[in-house]
Amino acid sequence: MSLRNRLSDDMKLAMKSKDKFRLSVIRMVRSSIQNTEIDKKAELNDDEILEVLTREVKQRKDSLQEFKNANRDDLVTKLEQEIAVLMDYMPEQLTEAEIETLVQEAVAETGASSKKDMGKVMQRLMDKVKGKADGKVVNQIVQKFLQ
Repeated sequence: MSLRNRLSDDMKLAMKSKDKFRLSVIRMVRSSIQNTEIDKKAELNDDEILEVLTREVKQRKDSLQEFKNANRDDLVTKLEQEIAVLMDYMPEQLTEAEIETLVQEAVAETGASSKKDMGKVMQRLMDKVKGKADGKVVNQIVQKFLQ
């Protein structure tokens, strides 16, 4: 089932079960997808929808840290719940050990030996971990390996 159909079905289920929070999150994501389609003047495929979902999760994680710093526990809780709903549509996330394995492979494939080669390694990795890992985490692990 495509992500678009899954979002539609889940939206209908949320309406029927009167789950207002889940419904609002799904509507927000669908709106973001629709805005992206308007910008591109084309219908998005599953990979592009995944990019939109990833962007939405990243925005919330960034805001989450700011709200934690400001001691806004009410907003922190709300954002954590939104992230949980969005993560239902994301592929299973890679563990740090799995990311480290992929980084080792990418370093070996590219022949990287210093931080100057980080771009080559990141380029090779991001295609493999797209939607499955946070780019910041991947970046940190690559830096650790290239020191």
